[in-house]
Amino acid sequence: MSDAGSDPKPFELTDGAAKQYAPATERNSEPIASVLRTILPERGVVLEIASGTGEHAVHFARAFPALEWQPTDVSDAALASIAAWRAESGLANVREPLPLDLIDGSWPVDHADAIFCANMAHIAPWEATVGLFAGAGEVLADGAPLAIYGPFIERDRPTAPSNLAFDANLKARNASWGLREIARLDELASANGLTRASRIEMPANNLMLVYRRQ
Repeated sequence: MSDAGSDPKPFELTDGAAKQYAPATERNSEPIASVLRTILPERGVVLEIASGTGEHAVHFARAFPALEWQPTDVSDAALASIAAWRAESGLANVREPLPLDLIDGSWPVDHADAIFCANMAHIAPWEATVGLFAGAGEVLADGAPLAIYGPFIERDRPTAPSNLAFDANLKARNASWGLREIARLDELASANGLTRASRIEMPANNLMLVYRRQ
């Protein structure tokens, strides 16, 4: 998971290593946690989409001991890393990681009290973001939040040069990648029974977008 403003490279897992690290995660975990404290319910299940290494899952499960944290990812390497971080942490409120392919639409859970997704939309095909909102519209209860963290493009605000460079880097690596326009996410939200409740500026030219099930 890469913070575009400080490290303009897409994060990729390394095959063969169980417990893996994402440098940006150490930098962004506490700023994200500070925002999540204002968003998440006091109790319930938080479904994390595209959990990556598993570092966020452990950090947030420790920060919110009354919440059950359910990590997921499409990558076998990620699932192995999440399991390794979970085992080392010994935290009872981190659930076993589950495979979740947003594009095929087969979600392993049918209910969540909140959904958190960091740094996924720009390093996956657009269809994954479509699947994220479609699934959120199905599994979230009324009023429950979907919190999405990462770099985005806004039609009415200038994009930071570092984010423009990151976007170009992503598209050069994979034509289906790239920073997404918030207006397009808002359209997906509306089509799936959600509405954007807030836009929160984060360090390194990132944002937290909070949608809620209507």
